[in-house]
Amino acid sequence: MRLQIDTKADALYLRLDDSDIVESREVAPGVALDFNQANEVVGVEMLHLSTRSPGLDTSALQFETV
Repeated sequence: MRLQIDTKADALYLRLDDSDIVESREVAPGVALDFNQANEVVGVEMLHLSTRSPGLDTSALQFETV
């Protein structure tokens, strides 16, 4: 799993695995899901990150596993 933050594009991309992307669908304004051949979600893109999370400090992201 990889998380990429592009501050210039104001976007976040979460890649769940390395399978080939065969389709992308916008599921909400500025939110797209990438699907593989088995129709599984393998990527999530969020645009306009600064408006969705005002004051977000991308250098201090926290990860939690349970």
